[in-house]
Amino acid sequence: MLEKLAAAGMDVVRLNMSHGDHESAAEVIKAIKTLNRKVPYPIAVLLDTQGPEIRTGDLADELELKNGSIISISVRDSVDVESSSFHIHYDELIDTVNVGDRITVDNGIINLEVMEKQEDGIMNCRVIDGGILKSKRHVNLPGIRVNLPAITKKDRADILFGLEQHVDFIALSFVREAADIRELKELMGDQVGKIKIIAKIEDQLGVRNIEEILEEADGIMVARGDLGVEINVAELPNVQRRIVQLCAEHGKRVIVATHLLESMIENPIPTRAEVTDVANAIYEEVDAVMLSGETTIGRYPIRCVEQLVEIAEATESFKGLGFSKQLNKTHDKHHLAATAVDLAESLGAEGIVVITRRGYMADFVTNCRPKGARIFAFTNDSQTRRRLTLNRNLSAFRTAFSTDPEKTLQIAFDVLKTRVGLSEGAKVVVISDILAGSGIDAIQIRTLT
Repeated sequence: MLEKLAAAGMDVVRLNMSHGDHESAAEVIKAIKTLNRKVPYPIAVLLDTQGPEIRTGDLADELELKNGSIISISVRDSVDVESSSFHIHYDELIDTVNVGDRITVDNGIINLEVMEKQEDGIMNCRVIDGGILKSKRHVNLPGIRVNLPAITKKDRADILFGLEQHVDFIALSFVREAADIRELKELMGDQVGKIKIIAKIEDQLGVRNIEEILEEADGIMVARGDLGVEINVAELPNVQRRIVQLCAEHGKRVIVATHLLESMIENPIPTRAEVTDVANAIYEEVDAVMLSGETTIGRYPIRCVEQLVEIAEATESFKGLGFSKQLNKTHDKHHLAATAVDLAESLGAEGIVVITRRGYMADFVTNCRPKGARIFAFTNDSQTRRRLTLNRNLSAFRTAFSTDPEKTLQIAFDVLKTRVGLSEGAKVVVISDILAGSGIDAIQIRTLT
């Protein structure tokens, strides 16, 4: 199945640590490593932490909650759940919420209003929006600061597991402030920079502190599931667009996730609204769009990936919103990359060839969002190659580097002819900081030979 997903267009696998265990995750990582020896482009691995989640307890049977009914919620472990409707695993809940506050369960499907708080650790709530409640459903408290650590005990164990497994990205859930990212970096130690950090923005605090978070993280995931519950859902498109725009300004990777093709969990084709939603993310020039339930519990995982690719390719024929024009060129190499992109576009070059060891120059070129010309990154490091799969419009290759710059370039040109299909004589722009001597940047116009 992983091989079929890769053939359909998947280039990053997300391990959701809210489900499964280390043993099952290690099996997936092992399978990806095996697959990477066969596929033309590598599959990267993103470990997604559970984060400080609040969930309902186990239920012997599904519970039907009817609109207008009054139900009880136990919040203390000492309270017998059988004497109340259901349990929520958050001891401080009864001290955190007030009468009149809203409790949202199962991504907004079930909504409750707090009517009364009792001293014995039980709250009485009125059902605003009812439904069928199952075990271990996610709970949101919109507008309320949850007193849970940014990195839980489980997250810490999962992150250390990810470091041991040499994953390519760690997505930290429910990032509320820059200090959360700094805490993760302290845990990662010397792996900072090698394994890239993606901050998941899922509540109002994360949105409010987005600019300080961007200073610390390597990228942002707009996690619209929880975010659409924690904020006014009508504001969600504006928040998504603002985050994408800020990522473009700061030169950071950005992923749009959740509910992209939700209807395809059960149906073989997406809704027209879903197609438009995906297209809008492509117009915004995000680096990646991410499926979740569609490829985990869905009936049509392969078709979902193929559909996503088809929408993306069709949409890319139209001009994007051009947020990259507002890129803050705070680094000299950004100006160099912008020059290479302008040169490639003015010449009608078929590609921009980036020779890079750690991927930084490839990032600078990606940040400029070239139109027409694809980015071809060549590195001698496998981890760098895998993590570059997240970059928009970029294909990465691992090749040997020679002390002779011309030999290094010829190896790259041979790859472009044999594996990409560029013809001899095709014009490309080459940018590198290792071709003209140590630390000397260079831009060249070349034809494939």
